[in-house]
Amino acid sequence: MSRATFFMRGCPTCGRRLQIRVEHLGRMVRCKHCEAQFVAHDPSTSKEPANQPLSLLDRANQLLESFDELRDHPK
Repeated sequence: MSRATFFMRGCPTCGRRLQIRVEHLGRMVRCKHCEAQFVAHDPSTSKEPANQPLSLLDRANQLLESFDELRDHPK
């Protein structure tokens, strides 16, 4: 049985600590707390990727817009 290897990373949007599997490095991942998406990278070995994460205000606006869409067009 193989065990997964993780690294710790703070979410760039909400700041909560996340465990991210090393095989997800370089891929788009989602924070399980605030649902923000960002490219997984190990901050101890590299600088922030070129595509900067959303600011907290931009993320709040994105969530409000998605709520409005759901309210206007329920499934």
